[in-house]
Amino acid sequence: MCLGIPGRIVEITDSEQLLAKVDVAGVKRQVNIACVVDDSHPPHACVGDWVLVHVGFAMSRIDELEAQKTLALLSELGEVQQELDAMQDSQTALES
Repeated sequence: MCLGIPGRIVEITDSEQLLAKVDVAGVKRQVNIACVVDDSHPPHACVGDWVLVHVGFAMSRIDELEAQKTLALLSELGEVQQELDAMQDSQTALES
């Protein structure tokens, strides 16, 4: 199953390449933020935004309440841990 996981942008790592570090339930990962920036919301304005992350891309911005509700629901369903493990494995592979 493919799903978007809520995460919070904590740092812009490369504003030219539109890359940011996102914290997803304690796991920090670099993602592409091209889908959530525009002229009225440039990269530096994204720090602190909650986004839905899917396959390395921040697909859309969401509000914090929606993010918390989604994380709680996914946690209940047991999906979060599987997704976090997969994200951690892919991050570890990139760092190796």
